[in-house]
Amino acid sequence: MVPLIRAAPQLFALCRDDISAARWRSLGATPLMGDLDKPATLGRLSGLAHVVFHFAPPASDRPGDPRTKHLITALERGASLPHTLVYISTTGVYGDCRGALVDECTPVRPTTARASRRVEAETLLRGFGTRSGCHVSILRAPGIYAEDRLPLERLHRQDPLAELQSDPWTNHIHARDLAQAALDAARRARPNRIYNVADDSRLRMGEFYEMLARHFGLPLPARLPLEEVRRKISEISWSFMAESRQVSNSRIKREFRRAWYYPTIDHFLKSIAPVKAVVSNSKR
Repeated sequence: MVPLIRAAPQLFALCRDDISAARWRSLGATPLMGDLDKPATLGRLSGLAHVVFHFAPPASDRPGDPRTKHLITALERGASLPHTLVYISTTGVYGDCRGALVDECTPVRPTTARASRRVEAETLLRGFGTRSGCHVSILRAPGIYAEDRLPLERLHRQDPLAELQSDPWTNHIHARDLAQAALDAARRARPNRIYNVADDSRLRMGEFYEMLARHFGLPLPARLPLEEVRRKISEISWSFMAESRQVSNSRIKREFRRAWYYPTIDHFLKSIAPVKAVVSNSKR
């Protein structure tokens, strides 16, 4: 995301350790040492920034999202508040919609602890926006992919896929397009507005993995009954397969007026050679 920012007079990055600080410094940002799990370390955030990008995920070992609470508390202590805050959430907040098309007006029905934490974060941030006047925008992203973020490990393991009649709908966005959407949100989003950030693909999960298998010359996964698949894959992989929805991106395309750099998975695959792919540790 940093290379996409051109006009910012100064970019700060909250870092919890020296390794992270060195990486952000190499990208041109000024490291700011602090830890969202340790509110006492966040004092320097108060009154510092005009625009805040909040991409930190909730901690997985506790209920709710204390990290977002700590961030909001630190921001509210400042003599001046940020004008804009952009948060990346997940389309997982919609839960299992049995393949239905969902938009930003669809009620949230999270079915996993991970998605429930995101709902709490969204609620906290929209409350902060309402009482402070800060322009909060929430970007709900589906599966994020890039050249080094492809779930090829699952194909190498030959994890099975569901039979065609049970194959769930899946949604994706390229990391570059998500980064650009975050920047667009800081400039163009309406206050306290939610946006789905999904590309134009209409794919079932099996189709997605079969596209990857063919592109990279890997064996096609077996198709099995859903309950048999559940016994053979990890719990986190199953959590994605157990939910099916098609995500509408009409609002963000209409209001941001920007075309995707990679409109579909197919556009992305045509832009890369199979030998350049990197096997990720993704369990999805």
